Amino acid sequence: MTSERSAPARPVPTATYRLQLQPEFPFAAAARAVPYLASLGVSHLHLSPVLQSVPGSPHGYDVVDHARVRDELGGEEGLRALSRTAREHGLGLVVDIVPNHMAMAPRHNRALWEVLREGPASPYARWFDIDWEAQGGKVLLPVLGGPVGKETGELKADGDVLRYHDHAFPLREGTGKLPLPELLDAQWYRPVWWRLARTELNYRRFFSISELIGVRVEDPEVFEATHAKILQLLREDVIDGLRVDHPDGLADPDRYLEQLHEATGGCWTVVEKILSDGEHLPAAWPVAGTTGYDALRHVDGLFTDPVGADGLLGHYRRSAAPQTDRGGDWEATVRRAAYQVITHELAAETERLTRVANRVCATSPDPALRDRAPWALRTALQELLVRLRVYRPYASVDAASVVTEEAAEEARLAFTVPEEGEAVDVVRDLVTGRAGAGPDAVELRTRFAQAASALRAKSVEDTAYYRYVPLLSANEVGGDPGHPAVSPEDFHAYCARVQRDWPATGTVVSTHDTKRSADVRAALAVLTECPERWGEVLAEVSGRGSGEGAPDAQLAWAAWQTVFGLGPAEGERDGEGERGEDRERYGERVRRALLKHVREAGLHTSWTEQEPPYEEAVERFVTEGPCGAPAERVAALRSALEPHIRANVLGTALVQLTMPGVPDVYQGTEGEYRALVDPDNRRPVRFPPADPGEKGAVTVAALRLRARRPEVFGETATYAPLPAEGPAADHCAAFVRSGEVVTAVTRLSLRLAEAGGWRDTRLPLPPGRWADVVTPGREFEGHARVEQLFQRLPVVLLERIA
Repeated sequence: MTSERSAPARPVPTATYRLQLQPEFPFAAAARAVPYLASLGVSHLHLSPVLQSVPGSPHGYDVVDHARVRDELGGEEGLRALSRTAREHGLGLVVDIVPNHMAMAPRHNRALWEVLREGPASPYARWFDIDWEAQGGKVLLPVLGGPVGKETGELKADGDVLRYHDHAFPLREGTGKLPLPELLDAQWYRPVWWRLARTELNYRRFFSISELIGVRVEDPEVFEATHAKILQLLREDVIDGLRVDHPDGLADPDRYLEQLHEATGGCWTVVEKILSDGEHLPAAWPVAGTTGYDALRHVDGLFTDPVGADGLLGHYRRSAAPQTDRGGDWEATVRRAAYQVITHELAAETERLTRVANRVCATSPDPALRDRAPWALRTALQELLVRLRVYRPYASVDAASVVTEEAAEEARLAFTVPEEGEAVDVVRDLVTGRAGAGPDAVELRTRFAQAASALRAKSVEDTAYYRYVPLLSANEVGGDPGHPAVSPEDFHAYCARVQRDWPATGTVVSTHDTKRSADVRAALAVLTECPERWGEVLAEVSGRGSGEGAPDAQLAWAAWQTVFGLGPAEGERDGEGERGEDRERYGERVRRALLKHVREAGLHTSWTEQEPPYEEAVERFVTEGPCGAPAERVAALRSALEPHIRANVLGTALVQLTMPGVPDVYQGTEGEYRALVDPDNRRPVRFPPADPGEKGAVTVAALRLRARRPEVFGETATYAPLPAEGPAADHCAAFVRSGEVVTAVTRLSLRLAEAGGWRDTRLPLPPGRWADVVTPGREFEGHARVEQLFQRLPVVLLERIA
């Protein structure tokens, strides 16, 4: 696998540092932070998207012009100046690119403006994934606040522009003076009530976000136009590597990554590919690996007690009493969420798939494909899609291993008449390539894969994660809440496989997309070591253990875990890195996160069908409970567990920084960093932090060691487990890198303490003398007593010195 990929034209990073660029933190601010960031020991800065995006965008993923570097960040000169400053300090730049979509903002997106004005004849029409055969050949624009008949007073022609509040759309030539009804009918688009997007939309979007329109990078001309600036910056050594956002949305990720590899000369590239449990990255992809969510799952799982996780689940079911498929059982919750998403949020995508499938069958020369009713094809498509265990099939992977016979067998049960159930076999044969030929069949396979990735993301990440909440730390991108723990054996097997197959892949534990930062999750994982204590505390704060005062018990459970993980306001660092935080600001952060939680869950309110009385009740409960006086009991439990939280925080950091792969350090996380879901995790941070503490010392030691000895951690390095010996061996997770560096961390430290501590547990170090990299002056050799190794910190990083 590794040997099949050509070596990158530029050096592979030893470690990257992610910066969230925004108008409040432009290129110039990043440049001012460079001396400090270089001192940490990273080799590259990892920048969020840098191309022109919607004005004021806090993230940059809503690109409007691929040919320009974003003005609000300082423009191209600002980026070049940052690159020069970085290189003066020995750093390179890795940039996040967004090939899948652009902002559906015509007044800022010139290419889209031209398409809306000129229709399918526009040279830019090939850029966008629009189904011109639907909606009478008009692009549906779901921007109106109500049905068009109630909004006509706000729709106004202004020369050659149609205005609606802050929206602006081009008018087709010669139509500006027509009466409004005729003017609207004459356009290549149709402004409609935003609620129609769910069922009527005729352009591909990012998941279910109608404000982002799919781009057809599979077209060579579109690929060239949308990548020209990035490729120029690579050629001119302004940037050195790429992170590819959401490749699963593309028509053919395999071909796209081949094109990108050829165009960049093979620069270090990682892809935001979410691997389901047991799924491997396609071996044929010419990339360094993933962005690292698979590493996050394995690192988090190492510090999760499987027995205690089951105990916590039992307390959750008794306390919150969730219905089986509405948060009580993981698999059932995912399945119900998938049905809801595919029939509601992705109804338009399902209809487009059905139209294509019907066309393929109706025009097929193969009689076996004919006489299939559209409703039967729709049902077959839905029943197969909801049963996929991974995000999507790929051209380089056997599609039958994704759309399995087991799934088909279950899908047939949705049909009363067996002969009608044969539609499942027809659809499966079509989407796996066993039947059907020609452009329509290719389109069906493409649309099926794209819809599958959107369905998986929306139903799992954005719905089920907010319904099934026994252990919030497990509800993370790429995670498996149904099986949150990872044994040391499985962790070591994963690391060995990464070192063998994808040694330059990315690894992360906190990102701009994680629902909770690593330090918050590390605290929550301790609850798996004391489920009974958590149950007792929850019973105390809720009066009777079922969320007294809360609008629903599932919310109460999630809310109390949220403030446990986040910690009390007094212990929080603010955005400037100072100790202490105004309680009102802390409360607002928690309320905002939990309001997002209940809307994403969609059980009692949602983004599109909001229930103000319920949401007001949520706000009152959070203010008076988790952010009020009762929270002192939760804070007391957290304080009592602080040594064990510390062990998890430091262990998570050191393992990620020294395991196989290229670690990415998210901004601010070199020190204590507690953040909730976005936008909370995208707040500007201070450089340098006021007090990075023990975590800062561990992080800097590991990063500087990687920089000083890249061969120990790089593509030619080795990885080997280092088993401890003795009564508490299972609580020491250790490994050796290239025979020169040893990482050892404490896992499940509360269980360890309850069992009597380390006693005579020893770690058999490889031959030689070993120096403590974090605490200079300490040396070890032979069978080292683990209690001595962890005398100062619950983790140790050793380097062979003789």
